[in-house]
Amino acid sequence: MSDVLGSALELLTERVADRAAEWDRAGVLPVEVLRELGAKGVLCAQVSTSDGGLGLSSVENGELTAHLGTLCGSTRSVATSHGMAAWVVTRLGSRKQRAEFLPRLTSGELAAVAFSESGAGSDLASMTTEIRRDGDEVVVSGGKVWITVAAYADLVVVFGRFGEGAGAVVVPTNAEGVHVERIPEPLGCRAAGHAVVRLDDVRLPADHLLSGAGMSLGLLVTSALTYGRLSIAWGCVGMLRTCLKEATEHARSRTQFGVALAEHQLVAGHLADLLVAEQVATRMCEHASRCWDDGTPELVTASVLAKHVSATNAARAAATAVQVLGSAGARDTHPVARAYRDAKLMEIIEGSNEISRLLLAGAA
Repeated sequence: MSDVLGSALELLTERVADRAAEWDRAGVLPVEVLRELGAKGVLCAQVSTSDGGLGLSSVENGELTAHLGTLCGSTRSVATSHGMAAWVVTRLGSRKQRAEFLPRLTSGELAAVAFSESGAGSDLASMTTEIRRDGDEVVVSGGKVWITVAAYADLVVVFGRFGEGAGAVVVPTNAEGVHVERIPEPLGCRAAGHAVVRLDDVRLPADHLLSGAGMSLGLLVTSALTYGRLSIAWGCVGMLRTCLKEATEHARSRTQFGVALAEHQLVAGHLADLLVAEQVATRMCEHASRCWDDGTPELVTASVLAKHVSATNAARAAATAVQVLGSAGARDTHPVARAYRDAKLMEIIEGSNEISRLLLAGAA
């Protein structure tokens, strides 16, 4: 493990550990903690050191994300969205745009990425948000739903129609015409700042339109989603590790019918299933991250596979962990209870299980 990764892991443990239940119950993360993590580079750790990031590989960033996933699903969701925004700027922005926006994302400002609309969830081709040039300005009109981090964000990277293709524009949330409304009481990742974003003829300098504008919607979105899917997959590994740890500790210490719960064969079977689920998800994520780091052409499929396997395993494992803990795990503040709610969302966002299966069938 590199010293940089080790320091980042320690920082997350220090700032997040033991506070997740409180944040989840309140439905709010302390913005000062998020800004500190952002300023330390851990929310978009793959950004180069020259732009203020940590310069981690995908494998290293994966382990960082998994560790955050063991601590707090909401904070991990912030890192996924913020990191995706940084990746979109890195991938689609010009040199000048990267120099302008990336240092802001590694100095404490927070960012979200806006894809989904009320009529364009899985079917992003039905996106209606419009981005158009008007002289030396760009005008953005439309609405986005369920945008993670938007309630905290300084910037939102908005995807929309641009001419015959698509584009992505960096929108400050304090710009005239931007309206952000927090979604109350979400099922999972309750403190991640999910919000609806309305854009009423928002006018911005033309250089806020990332230079990849005009490409097909599929190419633009796939690039962003690949990062997001891989981040979610690693976050699910963190949830799996928490469920395995909590269930094992409980089964070892709890006695029923005169013997430890873990010695009952059916319970032992649950523990075995949890271990298998965690190990399989970890190996899928490691493979996908190596594809990213090596630049191999199978990256897109590998990221879909990692996300699908990890999210599915996390949802099943969380239910298993609650079953093993019984009433002890049925409290809303317990880590496995949070995982039970959070993991369900992971089967939906950045490509639902059904969409993932269709993509994998296409690959087959």
